[in-house]
Amino acid sequence: MAETFGELRQELKTMATRLADFGRSLDVPNKENRIATLESLMTAPDFWDDQTKAQKIIGELNGLKAVVDKMREMTALHADTEVALQLAQEENDQDLFAEANEMAAKLREEIDSFELELMLSGEYDANNAILELHPGAGGTESQDWASILLRMYTRWAEDHGYKVEVLDYQPGDEAGIKSVTLMIKGHNAYGYLKAEKGVHRLVRISPFDSSGRRHTSFASVDVIPEITEEDTTIEVRPEDLRIDTYRSTGAGGQHVNTTDSAVRITHLPTGIVVSCQSERSQIQNRAVAMDLLKARLAAKRREEREAELAELRGEQKDIAWGSQIRSYVFHPYSMVKDHRTNEEIGNVHAVVDGLLDPFINAYLRWQLAREQAREAAQSDA
Repeated sequence: MAETFGELRQELKTMATRLADFGRSLDVPNKENRIATLESLMTAPDFWDDQTKAQKIIGELNGLKAVVDKMREMTALHADTEVALQLAQEENDQDLFAEANEMAAKLREEIDSFELELMLSGEYDANNAILELHPGAGGTESQDWASILLRMYTRWAEDHGYKVEVLDYQPGDEAGIKSVTLMIKGHNAYGYLKAEKGVHRLVRISPFDSSGRRHTSFASVDVIPEITEEDTTIEVRPEDLRIDTYRSTGAGGQHVNTTDSAVRITHLPTGIVVSCQSERSQIQNRAVAMDLLKARLAAKRREEREAELAELRGEQKDIAWGSQIRSYVFHPYSMVKDHRTNEEIGNVHAVVDGLLDPFINAYLRWQLAREQAREAAQSDA
């Protein structure tokens, strides 16, 4: 935090420049005009006749409003901070100066967070996210670890105002889960959660070991964007599919059904398998499973394209599938460390309660730095 009036005033000038840069790059007036247009469309009597189109308009409107409202909020906070600093300087009041300093710290944090959101400019970053959890070898221990991760991601999503839908849930034999598929709905859900893809490692004293020994467990997290009809040209031939139905399973409530309404689809050419049991009818579950399959096929196509480009550039991926991206240590000390960015948090309980933003933010900045370094190397070549 700033120690003098002059330092704080200079910092406010720097933040004013950053806000002005945001405003120019985002073209806020144009976004405000688009908001007015969309709100006018929503007043039409036939607006809900086409549910898909209506939801798309609402999604675009919410995304635009989030950006414009945040810009207004930060601009107002900047103005209030300047007023507070002016008063503190005129009165030479250290208490007012401390208050202005706290306001500036909050504004700095909001600007940094907003800057990270602007980094989410990838093709599918704004989309909903499909997140899958699978325990590694180790039976009940790993299945319990997967259930802890399920709770962690659910809490993180709810804290950020995202809607979480359980598409498929396979309970563990004694505890935990064998697998789960979540749909996390909200603006930029995929852009943030793509940071979580990889293997997550747990070290703790096992509650399932009567001898109280320390165990290491692994679980994989896979994240892909939800793909809409407008996003993809993926075509699936009926003859390439094997469709099975089965009775839904789960921890209770909406996850359990008494009919064979759950659907599993196998794409024979690739071996990709998707399942859905969240809806009431087999027809609805089949429709959701088909959307999942198209999303997986699109992700596979992107990964193949990226692998080809990496081979042409002669690159080696820093982290291969099967190696941990993050370790969560409960014993003999408390720490969570991301092995890509070296971001660390000493409170492992806070992290598994949903404190993921420091890791996600560090990943986005790490990824941006890598892309900038790659572009610089290519321009020098």
